[in-house]
This record gives sequence, structure tokens and C-alpha cells, in this order.
Amino acid sequence: MRFHSIKLACALALALPLTGCFDSKEEAQNTAADTAAKSEIRVAMMQPPRTGLSPLSDDAFKLSRWSTAETLINLTPKSEAEPMLATVWEQVDPLTWHFTIREGVKFHDGSTLDANAVVNSLQKALDAAPKPRILDGIDLEVTALDASHVEIKTTFNDPLLPSRLSSPQLAILATSAYQDNGRVIPTGAGTGPFELVEINGTTSAKLERFDGYWGEKAKIETVIAEYVPNGFARAAALRTGTADVVEAVPVSQIATLDENLLHEVAMPRTNTLYLNNKSEVFSQLELRKVAASAVDREQIIRTVYENHADIAEGLLGPALAWAAPIRPEAAALEEGKKANGEKIVIGTFTDRAELPEVAALLKQQLEVAGFQVELDIREYAQIENDALSGKFDAFILSRATVLDSGDPVAYMQSDFGCEGSFNLGQFCSETVDEALTHADLQPLGEQRQKAIITAEQKILGEFAAIPLLHERVVQGESERVTDAVRDPSERRLINAQTKVN
Repeated sequence: MRFHSIKLACALALALPLTGCFDSKEEAQNTAADTAAKSEIRVAMMQPPRTGLSPLSDDAFKLSRWSTAETLINLTPKSEAEPMLATVWEQVDPLTWHFTIREGVKFHDGSTLDANAVVNSLQKALDAAPKPRILDGIDLEVTALDASHVEIKTTFNDPLLPSRLSSPQLAILATSAYQDNGRVIPTGAGTGPFELVEINGTTSAKLERFDGYWGEKAKIETVIAEYVPNGFARAAALRTGTADVVEAVPVSQIATLDENLLHEVAMPRTNTLYLNNKSEVFSQLELRKVAASAVDREQIIRTVYENHADIAEGLLGPALAWAAPIRPEAAALEEGKKANGEKIVIGTFTDRAELPEVAALLKQQLEVAGFQVELDIREYAQIENDALSGKFDAFILSRATVLDSGDPVAYMQSDFGCEGSFNLGQFCSETVDEALTHADLQPLGEQRQKAIITAEQKILGEFAAIPLLHERVVQGESERVTDAVRDPSERRLINAQTKVN
């Protein structure tokens, strides 16, 4: 009880001055009345954009969650490909696919969607540096056959190509979005039910209903998205009514909120301790093993997540129901071995409120195992470059494992492939690369799933990273909101069906 009281006191102390762009409670009541009249919804986003909302970065997922940018293909909740901006597709030979582009679609700037616009967007993604991670190790040749048909040639028989094209980082934008200097400005350039009309840096964004949308007209007129990296502040925004939909309410705040406003969503997201395989300490396999044996997952889940998470037996969690039944039983780690006072620095970020607490517990656990541990904790936007350049001995990351294609191979290639674009562990293994390449060549279904688990086991056998737990994200929704999207794949938050009372 004392632990919870301390957490609550700290939460309240932090939340009050950090409510970001949201108004005071009194102002919120006045705002609510005005909002109801003009059908406006206010969203508290967890992380600010890092590249000005460029679709060629992870900012693409904001554009997707706001239903402003769309892709050729959509994924169903079962990760099956279905039409979006492409209506029909077929594999005409092992290396060639044809896609038929939906007719009657207008971009928000008034221009018409056609095959040339599709080719332009996909080519910009292929030419980007770095490439969107769904294209790691992938070379495509994209050609407009006529105004309504696009041909895509691959370098290998790729059964996952339609699913790859569902990645928000491969959104199709109007030609006007792409600047000569390489920047991509998505305002007025999407095809979704909401038009992005304002980008206010790392403070907020504004969207308006697009009445020329090709599909069902949106129920609400305006979306105000405000960036609130502090989790306690996001919870405060829900509690005071200054936000209608809130991303990732911290577990520590659940007890302070009306349970009717909270919705738990099982996520294909793994909280992982990435070990820097090129650091002076963790380049040594034996010390990676010592770190792995020191981790007490049950303590982390019980203490930090208050049992709102699942113990990680591998990289892929219970949201992928097929993984556990075909995963071999893990070999027991040798206990009792300790480090000899080696100094390590562990980095993580504050945007996910639980991660600093996870870091504090891991520090204690690793110090018991003989390491000297220093923590470096900042906002994600301030720490990402250092993490990717290998400046930490270890890094704690909450990582979506099927975010891009509904298939975990792209995530594993990105994080653990020698040429991976998000290789926090600076890890490279020919054996692992061969296993990942093999998995990526397999047809969808049981054969591919077995190959994925084989690759997972090779990664874990090298102790490239230590999976800690699988998250269940808590989404906050005010009483005036109905049909906000509770999406395990984190691709949608607001859509055409979302409305306010």
C-alpha cells in the first residue's frame, strides 16, 4: 500500500505542471460545450513527431492513427490483406505483381489518385535513406502500366508483398507532398477521411473532415492531436476531461481514474533489454548470459505493471497465438555466475511511463549480479540517435513486433539483422541472417511460422537481447466518445466511425 501511495503522490505532483497543451479544468468545461457544437475530438498522443510527420519515418503511424494517410493495402485484425487504395492484386509470375488502383479517389489537395502518384510515393520510399524498415533488404521495381495499374517486380518470390504494402510508412501521398530537398510535407496530401491542415511542430496537429473522401464520410469534423510525452500528464488530461482519447495510460495511474474510461488492449509489443554486442562489456557472451540470468521478470511485472503484462518467454508474445505452442522449452540458465564490477550504462525513455521504473529495477537486479550500473533516461526524441549509434551498453525499449506488415520477420530483420535499420544491439550473426532470410522466403502459414520461431531461437541463443514482458496497453476514452479504435496493431485510433456525443 505504501508503494502505491508513493506512486500516486509522485504522479499527481508530476501531472499538474505537465499537462502539455491542454487547458485547465475550468477552461476544459467551457471547451467541452464549444467542442460538442462543432463535433471536435481532442487526442493526447504519447510521443511528439521526430521528422515533421514524414511518412518515411515512424511518424507515419500518427498519420495512420489519425486516418489521414492511406496505403494500397489494409490489414484486417487477423493480419490478412484487404483492399484499400488498391482494389485487386495478383502475382502474375514469381517475381511480378499487378495492382489495380481504386478509381474516384481524390487527394486532399484536389489532385487525382492514379498509378503515377502511387509509383512516385513508393519510389520515394525506396530511395529514402534510411529506407522504411519494412523495405530492409528489399529491392522493388515499380512501374505504372497505365493510369489504373501498377506493376511491382521483386528480386525474390515474396509472398508477403501485399502485406508489406500495408505499412503506414508506404502511405500514398499527393505529388505535392514531396519537396526537392527530400522533405515530405503531408499537410493536404493524404486520401483519408481526415485532412491534416496544421502541423504545429512538436506541440500539436489539427485535422478536418475531408468531405471528398472516397469512402464513408467521417462522423466528426475536427481532430486536435496534442503531444503529451509525460504519462502522468496524459492521465490527468483524461481525468479532467481535457482529452477525449488518450494513448497509453500508465499502469500506475489506473487506480486514480474511472475504470469505465479505461480499455485494456492486448498488444503484439515486447518490452526488451537490448544488449550492445559491440560494447566493451556485452561483446562478451558470458557477460550477456550473466545479465540474462540476473533478470527477474516476475518482480518487474508485479511491481511496475501491477500484473497488467505477461512474462516474455520469447520475442513474440501471446498476441501472436501461434508462437507459444511451437516454441521449444527454454534451456535453464546457469545460476550463480557474477560479473566482476564491470560498469555499464543502460538507456531508456520517459515517454512510456513504466520504462524508467523498469530501468530502476533492472539496475538493482544487475547490481546484485556484480555489475556497476548507471542509468540515462530522457524523452525518446532526445535519446534515439544515441541509442541507434550504440552509445549505451544496453537499452530498454517497448517494441511492436508486427507493426509494419502483420508479420514479425520485418521487425526481426530490422532489430537483429546485420543490415537492420533499427539494430539497437549492434548485433550481427551470419547464422541469424540466414535464418531470417529463410523465414522471409516461406509462404504464409504454418511453414513460415515455424521458420520464424527457429530464427527467434537463434537470436535468443546468442543473447542478443533479453525479452522482459509483453505489454497490455491501456487506452483512455472519455464518456463523450464512441467507436474510438482499440487497435492491437497501433495503426488506427480515430476513423470515420468515431463520434462524440
